[in-house]
Amino acid sequence: MSTLSTVLWSNIRTVQNFPKPGICFYDLTPLFMNNIGQLTDALIESIPAEQLAEVESFVAVEARGFVLASLLAQRTGKGLILVRKAGKLPPPVVGVGYSLEYGLDRLEMSADIKGQKVIVVDDVLATGGTLRAVKQLVEKCHHQVLGASIFLDLPDLHQDLGMNIWSVLDEKSRPESNAA
Repeated sequence: MSTLSTVLWSNIRTVQNFPKPGICFYDLTPLFMNNIGQLTDALIESIPAEQLAEVESFVAVEARGFVLASLLAQRTGKGLILVRKAGKLPPPVVGVGYSLEYGLDRLEMSADIKGQKVIVVDDVLATGGTLRAVKQLVEKCHHQVLGASIFLDLPDLHQDLGMNIWSVLDEKSRPESNAA
């Protein structure tokens, strides 16, 4: 395991049974406080150079995806498109409903943004429900999804999502001493 992986994992707090029983929540707040530069570098390095050259905007998934996508957009000089929970963006919007591991939700994005080549950015990929919904929403708005940049992938919880997934960490890279 790389030194960077160990450093990143050591700054992720796990919270059992949150937001409901049976869910293990990965709190990235300590990582944002202590290692934001390393985190940004690792996200950029995980995306193939040809995709970084081609992308026009990063699609940020509410809420922690906003932090990660804005870092990528700023560092690479690309655009930023927000995907928000229902009712948070002014009209006109396009939306999709979806299921996640602990309920139902709806996501929306502005309908006014011209089609672009995008990379979806989010913090943790668990069952894939949110990422599938974002892909559907982004394509509904005539954007081309090049793939998804994910900080932490939990591959045992999801199936193939029909797009490239680039991640910095996965659950299998977790040090034994830091296991939930």
